[in-house]
Amino acid sequence: MIPSRADERPSVFVVDDDAHLRTLIGGWVEAAGFHPLELESGEACLASLPDETPAAVLLDLSMPGMGGAVALDRIRSHHRHLPVIVLTATKDVDTVVDLMRRGAYDYLPKPVDRTKLITTLVNAMEKHAMAMRLATLEREAEGRTIPGFVGASPSMRELYRQIDRVAASDISVYIHGESGTGKELVARAIHDRSGRSKSPFIALNCAAIPESLQESELFGHERGAFTGAAQRRIGCFEQVGGGTLFMDELAELSLGAQAKLLRVLQQRTIQRVGSSQEIEVDFRLLAATHQDLAAAVREGRFREDLFYRIVVFELELPPLRERAGDVALLAQYFVSQAGKALAGREVSISPEALAILERFSWPGNVRELQNVCQRATVTCEGQAIQPSDLPPRIRAADVPPPPAPAQPSPLPAAPTPVPLADRGEPQASVPPTEPPAEPRAAPALTLSGMERNAIVEALQRAGGNRARVSRELGIGRTTLYRKLKEYGIE
Repeated sequence: MIPSRADERPSVFVVDDDAHLRTLIGGWVEAAGFHPLELESGEACLASLPDETPAAVLLDLSMPGMGGAVALDRIRSHHRHLPVIVLTATKDVDTVVDLMRRGAYDYLPKPVDRTKLITTLVNAMEKHAMAMRLATLEREAEGRTIPGFVGASPSMRELYRQIDRVAASDISVYIHGESGTGKELVARAIHDRSGRSKSPFIALNCAAIPESLQESELFGHERGAFTGAAQRRIGCFEQVGGGTLFMDELAELSLGAQAKLLRVLQQRTIQRVGSSQEIEVDFRLLAATHQDLAAAVREGRFREDLFYRIVVFELELPPLRERAGDVALLAQYFVSQAGKALAGREVSISPEALAILERFSWPGNVRELQNVCQRATVTCEGQAIQPSDLPPRIRAADVPPPPAPAQPSPLPAAPTPVPLADRGEPQASVPPTEPPAEPRAAPALTLSGMERNAIVEALQRAGGNRARVSRELGIGRTTLYRKLKEYGIE
């Protein structure tokens, strides 16, 4: 049994039957800012896990009784994400491959190099912290998402609620959002959850249709209706047959096509181009655009009467930069997909690369993030995407601007001197004084200095509680302990 402790440092199990080596490595671990728990066997390691889950395990491969490989399997069966670093004197390639297949994070050959051990340990713990964070986000997303969607931010949960609410009715829905926010995905979700889900869903990009063919595409045409009309064509309103018609980039329709669309919405009948026959149609209309449709009405590019027919229920899609926490979930999802489809292997994201992705503004929204993740997966040569695998423009945008020099405080205006003669006092010669020196600006802090100050201030606010500081600054506790040691903060 491990006694409870007030020490807030991340714990590390040091499992080795060699007492001297166990003590030596434990000292290294403690000097690096962690809390070592020295255990003499695989059995002792497993017996200690129910009492305290460490941030990482340093596990000797060759021990009496339960060997390191068996202990690794037992740890993996109960703690899937816990990083286990195996220490081994063997250089046999098959053994190493077997360890990695069993789920070891890494292996270190004996005699163990101190720098290599601490570096590997820190990297493993940061990866573990990221895995735990993603698992937490995924748990929060369970039961709050719609199939096909990834995200659990408050804005997305509100969007899911609105989709469920509007899907049950048959009213027209106007979907507005920036390019790449997933307007067609939302339209499909509304259709799939509606009473028309068994009927067709047709998506039409109005911006991709030449103006001369818009009416034919929407309403169809008869043979010979115009030059090139060699046979009858059935338009989208007939093809949808009781289903849902999604018209993307609706603002690109010509005014003539808008007038005919308004008539269809009012009467639920169409006329093919070149025909006078009225044909009844059954459909639900969903429309979308990245433009400001109200502004298009004011500018005379969109009919006002059609605007009020279409904008019955409006859905505003949040841009990715306003979806706190969703970038991590989306990036992991896209990388997992791309790893299997494009690279043929499992690929993850390093904490450093994920931090850069989370700080980027994503003007192209989810579509841009997906493209970046696919590119990084293809260029990644290791098991985890590193910052160097990200496109240069993403990395360049992450460089903070240099701090502005401090401005000198304005000096109070000097009082106007009164001549001695005006004060009724004898005059004396007064030696000229030197003009006051210009106040010098305070030297600008370096980035590391700013970071140190931020940590110190957070510690003061939290009364020294490092767990609270970690949450407030949005960094892992492992990273925080490393920074404390780096800056000499007690």
